[in-house]
Amino acid sequence: MGEPRTTASRPWPPKIPFGSATIPPRPDGWGFPVVRGEAATKRQGFVRSQWRREQAFRFIAVAALVIALGTLAALLIDALIDGMARLNWQFLTSFPSRKPEQAGILAALVGTVYVMLLTAAVALPLGVGAAIYLEEYAKKRWFSRLIEVNIANLAGVPSIIYGLLGLELFVRAMGLGRSLLAGALTMALLVLPILIISTREALRTVPPSIREASYALGASRWQTIWHQVLPLALPGILTGSILALSRAIGEAAPMITIGALTYIAFLPDSLRAPFTILPIQIFNWVSRPQKGFFTNAAAGILVLLAVLLLMNSLAVYLRQRYQKRLYL
Repeated sequence: MGEPRTTASRPWPPKIPFGSATIPPRPDGWGFPVVRGEAATKRQGFVRSQWRREQAFRFIAVAALVIALGTLAALLIDALIDGMARLNWQFLTSFPSRKPEQAGILAALVGTVYVMLLTAAVALPLGVGAAIYLEEYAKKRWFSRLIEVNIANLAGVPSIIYGLLGLELFVRAMGLGRSLLAGALTMALLVLPILIISTREALRTVPPSIREASYALGASRWQTIWHQVLPLALPGILTGSILALSRAIGEAAPMITIGALTYIAFLPDSLRAPFTILPIQIFNWVSRPQKGFFTNAAAGILVLLAVLLLMNSLAVYLRQRYQKRLYL
């Protein structure tokens, strides 16, 4: 018997200098191939090129982020500087006035809340119901695919088009006039495609095994959807719904098209009453020549941003709460 081999006498693995690009083969011929000469130079050049491209892409992405956030921060700071001094209880509880120091935002704020509540009451049942039908009941035929393509296209249509549709359909054809109900129905048309798409995506996140297990226990399709699929998809549905309404709350073009008023010194008392909303009130103040109305417009922008942040925070809270409840 020969002498036992120690670690120092082993030919493999050899000591390789740090940063070496080659690995010597094992004595028995098995191991990594050796990269030498022109091939090693090409490989090192390729690695360096990829590294430079990655660094360039990272720089472009960071620059785009800094520009976007910097622009948003500049706008927010400008609005805060101009409108923060005007934000007080008198501004929030007063009606519009021809005098800038007496003008308030109460009618626009209440009108915005009414429009959003009516829009949610109309759009949520229709959007969720349409998504459930397309995802759970409709057969994969050419007609279903045609509907899906049209819904996706409608989600990208400019809001002014929905305003023209609401003007012709609700204001003139149905005789609703320039009322709160006409504005809410127009906004419901605006958010319906977004609601349908987001709800379908939430339903697709539910694993097929959940449905199969429910069917195996004897549940019908509707029982499976109501008791199994919808509870699991609820966080995504709520998030998509609130974000869709957050888009609608900042739209002024459809409301201007259907003829929403810019000066209202009273609160809406019925569905057929005239109304105004925050974006229209801000637009009205910006168009005035007096400098005081620019301060009021900046304060109105801050109020609108606060409402938007509140709605987005509510979406995040509901999503986290229902996700924790589902996974307990």
